[in-house]
Amino acid sequence: MINKIIKNDLFQQIFKFVIVGGIATIIDWAIYYVLVHFVHLDPLVSNIISFSISVIYNYIASVKWVFHVNQNKSCKKMFIEFILFSIFGLLLTELFLWIGIKLLHQDEMLIKILSTAIVMVFNFITRKLFLEK
Repeated sequence: MINKIIKNDLFQQIFKFVIVGGIATIIDWAIYYVLVHFVHLDPLVSNIISFSISVIYNYIASVKWVFHVNQNKSCKKMFIEFILFSIFGLLLTELFLWIGIKLLHQDEMLIKILSTAIVMVFNFITRKLFLEK
């Protein structure tokens, strides 16, 4: 019974994470696209800006709706942990973009989409471990 509840709760949490992450991804990709194609910023700079804006939304939504936040942990500490792991995710994304765009000369949106998928798994695992701990 408890195992079923845990699995159901994890399923609901993953579902909520996908919704929040999907919205954050739309925010990230839309801003990235505008900055690259209309403002003509470098893709790596555009990624830092778009990623940073989407992370703020993602933090608020994750704490309020997705994860069972540890109430004993200060909001400041949670935010710092969230941002640190987000920065690591950003660095991973930057690395994938640099390799894909600069070295392999692939389409910047294709590489952005692929890197987002990879970093999303990292984000769920780290946020679950550290927001609920």
